[in-house]
This record gives sequence, C-alpha cells and structure tokens, in this order.
Amino acid sequence: MKKYLLSASVVAVLSCVLSLSGSAWGQAQPKDGAAPAASTAPHKVALVDMAYVFKNYKKFEVLREDLKEEIQSSEGEAKSRAEAVQNLQKTMKALNEGSPEFTAAEQKLAKASAEFEAFRRQAQREFLKKESQIYHQVYTEASDAVAKYAKYYNYTLVIRFNREDLDTENAQKLIEGMNRQVVYHREEDDITPSVVEFLNKMYDRKAAAAPATGTKPATAAATAPRTAPR
Repeated sequence: MKKYLLSASVVAVLSCVLSLSGSAWGQAQPKDGAAPAASTAPHKVALVDMAYVFKNYKKFEVLREDLKEEIQSSEGEAKSRAEAVQNLQKTMKALNEGSPEFTAAEQKLAKASAEFEAFRRQAQREFLKKESQIYHQVYTEASDAVAKYAKYYNYTLVIRFNREDLDTENAQKLIEGMNRQVVYHREEDDITPSVVEFLNKMYDRKAAAAPATGTKPATAAATAPRTAPR
C-alpha cells in the first residue's frame, strides 16, 4: 500500500512538471505557425586609423592653414606692440627720473605693457579655442563617416588602430608599436583609406559649389560611403 502511495505521488509530481514544461514550451513557440525569430547577426569588425584620417583629410589641412594665417597676423600686431614698449623704455632712459616727462613716459609704458600682455593672453586663448574646435569638427565628421560606412557595410564594431609599420630604427617607437592592441587584421578590414576618400570627395564637392553659393564647405553629407572596403 505504501509503495502504491509513493508511486502515485511520483506520478503526480512528474505530471505536474511535464505540464509546466509543456506550458512554457507552448508559450515560447511562435504563434500562427510563424517561423522562429532569426538569430543575431554575427559580429563584423572593422579598423580605422584616426590619426591617418586627420593627416590626409584635406579639410583638416585647410582649416589649420587658415588658423596659421590668423596666428601670423596676430604675431605681427604683437610684434608692433612689443616694439612700442621697447621704444618707450628707450625714451625713459634719456629722461631724468622724477621729471614730468619721465613720469608721463612711465605711465605710457605701464599702460602699453599691460595692453600688450592682455593682447597676448587673449590671442593665446582664442587660438587654443579655435584649434580645439578644428579638432572637434574634424573628429565629428570623421566619426560620422565611419558610422555611415559601418552601417552601409554591416560592420557591428569599429576599432581604432595604428596602421603604420613598426619603426625598427627607434627603440621607443618600436616598443610602442609592439604594444598595439591589434596584433593581426585582414587588409579588407582596414576601412581607413575608404573613409579618407569619402571625406575628401565630400569636401571637394562642397568646395567646388562654394563659389557659386557663397558659402563655405560644410560638414560631410548624410550619404553613406560607397567605396568598397580595401
């Protein structure tokens, strides 16, 4: 009798388990005979050398040259201000200390020196800000181009790397090169040349249209890079 009761209990437990399993399995099945959901697409990794992109993006070089011209112009004005300060210093040497002329020259010198220092600091702040804006703008455009390229060719991950060959002549650079994160990659996974080509094509197109519209070239267009991976 006890064995019978034990067997009946075991059967009841198994029935309950099978019932729950069947219910859970039924819930997991697609409804109306639909096909099961497709599995996640496999990862496809690309590599890009951002330093190479910066060096070979025409717009980056143009913006830097424009800034360099501004800096040279500012240096010319700074040189004139510095010469004015030096001339006042020479004038003071020829005057009697304590005389009204000396006092007036001293005041002019103090004012000119203060203005020169203020001009120098302000120019330095402005140029540093403009330089950072250039880097930010170019980085944003390059990142945008990389994202469009990746989406167009179904890359799921893009990693920064250094595509330069190891420098065997410089011990320090050789060590740095051997510490790179990317040890091996296929040539076609390096999308750097394609990204540079895309950016330069878009920049040339906008630069060519600028004289007619009177506007400067803007950021990269919203179209996907069409150049095949190299």
